[in-house]
Formats: sequence, C-alpha cells, structure tokens
Amino acid sequence: MTKLLEDAGKACAAYHDVTVRDVKAQQVQCDEIWSFCYSKDKNVATAKSAPVGAGDVWTWTAIDRDSKMILSFEVGDRSGATAIEFMDDLRARLANRVQLTTDGHKAYLEAVEGAFGGDVDYAMLIKLYGDATGAKGHERKYSPAECTGARKELISGYPVKEMVSTSHVERQNLTMRMGMRRFTRLTNGFSKLQNHLHMLSLYFVHYNFVRMHKTLKMTPAMAAGVTKTLHDMTWLVGIIDAAAPAPKPRGPYRKKDNSN
Repeated sequence: MTKLLEDAGKACAAYHDVTVRDVKAQQVQCDEIWSFCYSKDKNVATAKSAPVGAGDVWTWTAIDRDSKMILSFEVGDRSGATAIEFMDDLRARLANRVQLTTDGHKAYLEAVEGAFGGDVDYAMLIKLYGDATGAKGHERKYSPAECTGARKELISGYPVKEMVSTSHVERQNLTMRMGMRRFTRLTNGFSKLQNHLHMLSLYFVHYNFVRMHKTLKMTPAMAAGVTKTLHDMTWLVGIIDAAAPAPKPRGPYRKKDNSN
C-alpha cells in the first residue's frame, strides 16, 4: 500500500504542476493548516528514532474564490522562506492580476511583494481572539480561542474592502480535516513527511478534477476553465498507470537442465 501511495502521489504532483497553469481567477484566498508527522515538535527531541521531517508541518493553500479550485499548495514550516516558495508558485499559476487575501501572518508581506511586486490587489484579514471558552485544565487544550472580531488591512494595490475574506479557504481547511485523517487534531494518522506530501498531491488532484462541487454542480477544475471534462476514478488511476515506469525486459527463458 505504501508503494501505491508513493506512485499515486508522484503522478498527481506532476499532473498538478503541469496542468494548473494560466488560471484566470479574480479573487484568491490563502491560509495555512497545521498537522504533524511522526510526532509533534515538542516530542521530537526525546523520540528514539524520529525521521527527517518529523514534527509540526504546515500546509499552505491558495483557493480561487469563484471556482473553489486549489491553485497552489506548499508544505513546510510557517517561516518566511516557505511563504516565499508558496507565493512564487501561486504567481506562476495565474494568468492575470487578482485580489489576494491572506490572514495576518507577517511572513506573507515580504512573500507577496517579492512574487507579485505591484501587480496584485492585496489585503490581510487579521482576526482578533479572546480567551478560550472558560474551560480549565485538560478541557482548555481542546477549546479554541474565541474570535471576537476581525480587521481588514489594505496592503497594496486597490483591493475591494467588501471582498476581503478568507471564508472559502477556511472552509477548505475543514474539508481537508474531514477528508484526511492526518489533519484531525487527535490522530494516529501520521508517518513520514514524504508520505504526507504524496497524500496531499493525491487529495488535491481528486478534489480539483474528480470531486463534484455540490453548489457549482461541476468540479472546481471545470469551473476554473482548466478542463471541460468531468473526470472519474478510472481517469485518476490512468494518470498513475501512465506515470509508472515501463517494466524492464526479461531475459530469454532457459529450461532447467535436469540431466545430472
């Protein structure tokens, strides 16, 4: 099963990289979602055999507000370096100027400027949080802080303030948590970082090209104009098979000599 995941992940990553290009979007929303591989950061130092990449892992996603298509994703930490890679990749996949909204994570500021320059209408939606729900002790760990408000900051260009939102990408975060065991907060669905990447590649190609969006009545890729075809699982398996290396030629059959 692990070999199948590896093959599927590599094939889907390559397909996404080649196919999701020159997308004509109007509004793009970005966010980061937390997970971990092998163990949480705090436990890596005392782990007996932690592999490379163990610890907290952040998945950065960019979604087209109208088509709901995942345009770009990046896996890494929450640093400025990862933000730069993420924004550079997003910019390379867009065909036109967009209105971009992110949360208030400061790493976006340099990354957006470096990737887009002045060719973007960019705003931040900065959420304000109060204390947790009043729970104490162990209950407090599972009680997220209450969002008490949000502030919209117009960073560059001419973003329409009324359209500054991260609602759609946050809803996609929920879809990811519901669809992939690795993203649930209390989970044993973790392993090597490379397998995490393979799983995400498979998930995003299925989400973009195979899964029908209930509101749009088509796949996100169709809504974005990337494809006109409603694909199915047979098509997805075909991508994986097509990417598989050709079998090596076998030598000539030799009959076993039993004369002795």
